[in-house]
Amino acid sequence: MSPLALILLLLATHLILAASSRAAGGTLARDIGKPLRRSGFPPGFVFGTASSAYQYEGGAREGGRGPSMWDAFTHDHPEKIADGSNGDVALDFYHRYKEDVNLMKEMGVDAFRLSISWSRILPNGNLSGGINKEGIQFYNNLINELISKGLKPFVTIFHWDVPQGLQDQYGGFLSPLVVEDFKQFSNICFQEFGDRVKHWITLNEAYIFSIGGYASGFLAPGRCTPGQGSNCFSGDSGKEPYIVAHNLLLSHAAAANLYKTKYQVYQKGKIGITHAVTGGVPLSNSKSDIDATKRYLDFSYGWFMDPLTYGDYPFIMKSIVGERLPKFTEEQSKSIKGSFDFIGINYYTSNYVSNVPFSQNQMNSYLTDSFTNLTVEKKGIPIGPVAGSSWLHIYPKGIQDVLEYTKTEYNDPVIYITENGVDEVNNETMPLQEALKDDTRIHYYQQHLHYVQKAIRNGVNVRGYFAWSLLDDFEWNSGYTIRFGIHYTDYKNGLKRYRKSSAYWFEEFLKN
Repeated sequence: MSPLALILLLLATHLILAASSRAAGGTLARDIGKPLRRSGFPPGFVFGTASSAYQYEGGAREGGRGPSMWDAFTHDHPEKIADGSNGDVALDFYHRYKEDVNLMKEMGVDAFRLSISWSRILPNGNLSGGINKEGIQFYNNLINELISKGLKPFVTIFHWDVPQGLQDQYGGFLSPLVVEDFKQFSNICFQEFGDRVKHWITLNEAYIFSIGGYASGFLAPGRCTPGQGSNCFSGDSGKEPYIVAHNLLLSHAAAANLYKTKYQVYQKGKIGITHAVTGGVPLSNSKSDIDATKRYLDFSYGWFMDPLTYGDYPFIMKSIVGERLPKFTEEQSKSIKGSFDFIGINYYTSNYVSNVPFSQNQMNSYLTDSFTNLTVEKKGIPIGPVAGSSWLHIYPKGIQDVLEYTKTEYNDPVIYITENGVDEVNNETMPLQEALKDDTRIHYYQQHLHYVQKAIRNGVNVRGYFAWSLLDDFEWNSGYTIRFGIHYTDYKNGLKRYRKSSAYWFEEFLKN
């Protein structure tokens, strides 16, 4: 899951808090008629739960695993994690995966989205340190366990955990050298697991990875212009996010094209990429706010989807960012364009967007500086229900808007919703029985699935839905202070798992 912090990043655009659920409430009441049923989704529609390696596995120093960027970040900068915690143990999924697969089997889900820890397969990040056979065996065991219980593995190759060896060697995704190393890592994954894995995701949320790690510094590796963002000591918020995003796209293309040319014919799988998409709602019906909303979507979603669909960055990005935005060669453009079989969308919330006039001084500063140098005004917009995190305001219709926007703007791709969920604050003084009553989460899923259904009826090619998350887990810079799980993790008593009300709701929905 991503900590989708509100980030100011585009010219004359202001994200004015979250799209108001108060305004959506009446719409929802009018829209929802018949009860939500699984039979209302197309035949073969996949329902699953989602996870990631660093957030779940633990076993940080076991089984031949090498350190990742997140190991270094959490240990070197515990002050950047809300509770000073780390993923050394996390949920101990490394040892308890069979128990957790049984939880999914009991719920009746069809699939599980997992990621592969790069440094558990290649401890140094590349072949120089050899391939870790214990890591290969762990994922073989996990994949086999899923399949034995009737669950399809949806496997993400990279979910933010760059091997620290590559960070030390050349700066990870700041260097074009990462493209070949990522291709080698992907090749091992296809060779070892591709006979059983039929859905591959190359990268998770390139946007959040680039901005959070290299513009504002609240995610690993914690880089931003010194004096800005999260008390960074090194970085360049005006350049590095664009470089990192460029190398992420090239890495995706290298892995996807390798799969398509070498493995797909006989392994008969599909490969895609997952994006974080926060919806944009114009604050008013004015042309300036509508135009600002399009700029916002171009800078957050089009930044990656335009190259994947059309072979180049959005025009507005090239106009505003100028020389700071890397350029694709003709060969690179061809390799990226169309390099996916499906698109994954992680949706949690939406934002109001309003145009903000700029002075010439502000304009000059923006064009030469960074993501974080805009001075804007917050406006008193009524806010609807808020979840455990301040950025996550509940706006269910936003998922329909994002799906239909994707269909219209990007040539009607096959879509999987690879994350959708809501959190609550981790209040460990609350009695367990009270903590298991997560009615807000049930309503969140009901309402979002209703709008997914509407998008499908309007012709959007959505093939599956993954809830974030199966379990309460390590939530990046939030640590263990918030809970996204359908199952409760008792951090004080041996990480014991308990079903929340939402787990029972999902079972009822999926089995009836």
